[in-house]
Amino acid sequence: MTIDLRQMRYFVALAETLHFGRAAERLHISQPPLTRQIAALERELGVRLLERNSRHAGLTHAGRRFLEDSRLAMATFEQACRNAQLAERGELGTLTVGFMMHAAHTVLPRLTRQFMNDHPDVHVELREMVPDLLPDAILTGRFDAAVTFDPGAIRGLSTDRIHEEQLCLVAHSSHRLAALPIVRAEQLAGEPLIATPPDVAPTLRDAILRYLRSAGIVPVFRLEAQLQQTIVSLVAENLGVALVPASMGKLGLSGLAFRPLEQAPTVAHVVAWRDGNMNPTLRPFLASAGVPESSASDS
Repeated sequence: MTIDLRQMRYFVALAETLHFGRAAERLHISQPPLTRQIAALERELGVRLLERNSRHAGLTHAGRRFLEDSRLAMATFEQACRNAQLAERGELGTLTVGFMMHAAHTVLPRLTRQFMNDHPDVHVELREMVPDLLPDAILTGRFDAAVTFDPGAIRGLSTDRIHEEQLCLVAHSSHRLAALPIVRAEQLAGEPLIATPPDVAPTLRDAILRYLRSAGIVPVFRLEAQLQQTIVSLVAENLGVALVPASMGKLGLSGLAFRPLEQAPTVAHVVAWRDGNMNPTLRPFLASAGVPESSASDS
C-alpha cells in the first residue's frame, strides 16, 4: 500500500471534526485537496471510512477502527522521531561501564547516581573486572568506559583522573601494629605481605613498592591474590598484613584493624575510554565524571 502519514493526519482531522471545512481549516489547506486525499485513502484501503454529504461526514465501523489505529501509528512515528533526537544527544540508549572493585567503594556509586539522575532514559550496564583487563575491554569495544587505576599511556585510550585514594595498613586485630594510631613505613620491616600480583594492578603494586623502598625495606610478599577483598580476607586469617586502598575498610569484616600510614602513598582512579567511540551516551557520562569537554571531544 502507498498510504502515507499525511493521509492519516488528514483522516484523523476529518474524523475528529466530522466536517470537511473545519478539518481543512485545522490542516491549513483548502477543502478540495482534503477531499481528494480521503478518497485516495479509501481507494487504497478498499473500504469506506466515512459516510458523507456535501459538508458533513460520519465514521463507518471501518472508519472508527482506522481512526484508533491511525492515532497509534502517528503517536508511534512521533515518538520514533523524538527517540532519534534523544539518541543523537546521548539522552537515550545503552552505556556499558567496566570497573575495578575499589571503584565500587569510592567514586563509582556517586558517579552512577549522578549520571542516571541526569539521564534517566539511558540504560547503564556495570561490569566488574580486575584492573589489568579493563584497557583491552575498552579498546575492543566491550565497554564504553571504565573506572580503574591509571593504566599509563596506551595507544587509542584516553584517561582522566577523577579520584585519589590513600593506602592504609590492614592487619589482624591481634597484630602488634593494630594497636598503633598511625604506622610508619619502617615498622613494616620483616612483615609478611599479601598483595595483588604486579601484572593485575601494576599501579597499586608500584605504589606499595615505592613506599616500602623509601624506608629502605626489602618487601617480603608471602601471598598474592587478584582481588583486594580476597587479600583482606586472608589478612583476617592472620596470614600476613597488607597495604590496601583505604576504601577497603568499608567491607566491614570482623577481626581486622585498618590503620593510617605516615606519609601514605596514594593511587589515582581514572575514567578511561576509547578514542573515537561513537556511542552518544559516552560524552554525557564523561561530563558527569568531570572530564573537561575539550578532552572528551578531542578523543
